[in-house]
Amino acid sequence: MPLHPQIAKILSSLPAPGGSPLDPAPPLDPASMRAAEAAGVPVADQRLPLHAVVDATAVDVTAVDVTPVTPHRQIPVRIYTPTAAEKHSIIVYFHGGAFFLGSVDTHDHVARALAKETGHVVISVGYRLAPEAAFPAGLDDCYAVVRWAAAQGGNMGWDGRNLAIAGDSSGGNFVAAVAARALDDGFHGITHQIMYYPSLDLDFDEDRYASIRENAEGYGLETAGLRPFNAFYIDGGADPSNPLVSPIKRSDLTGLPPALIITAEFDPLRDEGELYGQRLDEAGVDAAVKRYSGANHGFVQNFSWIPEFYRVFTETSEFLNRGTGQ
Repeated sequence: MPLHPQIAKILSSLPAPGGSPLDPAPPLDPASMRAAEAAGVPVADQRLPLHAVVDATAVDVTAVDVTPVTPHRQIPVRIYTPTAAEKHSIIVYFHGGAFFLGSVDTHDHVARALAKETGHVVISVGYRLAPEAAFPAGLDDCYAVVRWAAAQGGNMGWDGRNLAIAGDSSGGNFVAAVAARALDDGFHGITHQIMYYPSLDLDFDEDRYASIRENAEGYGLETAGLRPFNAFYIDGGADPSNPLVSPIKRSDLTGLPPALIITAEFDPLRDEGELYGQRLDEAGVDAAVKRYSGANHGFVQNFSWIPEFYRVFTETSEFLNRGTGQ
C-alpha cells in the first residue's frame, strides 16, 4: 500500500534534505538539533495521564572496583507506573535518536503509551549520548539499568514475571546488544526483547538490503543520511564489525529472549530488522516480526496518534501478556 496519507502530507510540508556535490549539507549540530527536539515536547498537562510518573536515579550495579572515592555511577531514569496495583511487570525502555539525539522527554509519550497499554511499569533510560560520550557509554548505561531493575525490582513492586527491554531505532540496537551482552554474562533475567524498526547493521552497504535502495528518498529517513547521522557514534569508537555495535553480525543467536520486531514498509532499515527476526527464528528463538504497511521509520514516535499505528502498543501488550490471562 502507499505511504499513509497523513504521513505523506506532513513529509511533503518539510524542507527537502540538503546535500549534493555542488551544495553540500551543513555539518550536523547536536546541540541545536537537541534544542529543536526539546522545544517540541508537550507540556506536562498535555501528556497521557498515568497513576505515577517519577524521575529517579539508577545505580550502576555492574561496576567493579568501586571505592568511596569512585562511587557507583548514577543514571537518570523516568519511571512510569500505569495503575495503583501493588505489583507490575517491568519494561526497560531505550529511546531512539541515532545515538546522539532523543531523551526521556522526547519519547515520554511513547513510554506512557507502553505503560498504559501493557500494564507494565516502564523505566525509560536517560543514557549518555554520542559524541560527548563515546561507545560503549550509552550501551553500558542501558545494560546497567536493566541489571539495576532486576536487583531493585522488589522496591518498585515488580511482580517477578516479566522484565522486558524495548527500544526504537537506535534504541532497538541497544535492545539487541543488551540482550546479547546479558546472555554472554550469564544474566538470564531478561524475559522479552522488543524492537521497533531497529538499526541493527551500522555497516551501511547500500547493496546489502533491498529496502536501503527502495526507500532511499522521500520517506523521512533518507539512506544518504544514515552515515552522517551515525557518524557521531562510529567516530567515537563504535566499530560496525563489532556485534555489540551491529547486532546482526552476531554469529550465534541461540539462547536469546523471545523477540517482537516491528518494521515499517517505507523504511531503509526494514530489511535488516526482518532478517534479524528470521535469524532469531532459525536459532530457535521465539521471534515475531510484524511489518506495518504504509508506515515509515520513526512512526512509533512520530505517528502513533494515527489509530492504525497506535496498534503497535496493544500488539506489544499481547506479546508480553500472552498466556497470562491479562
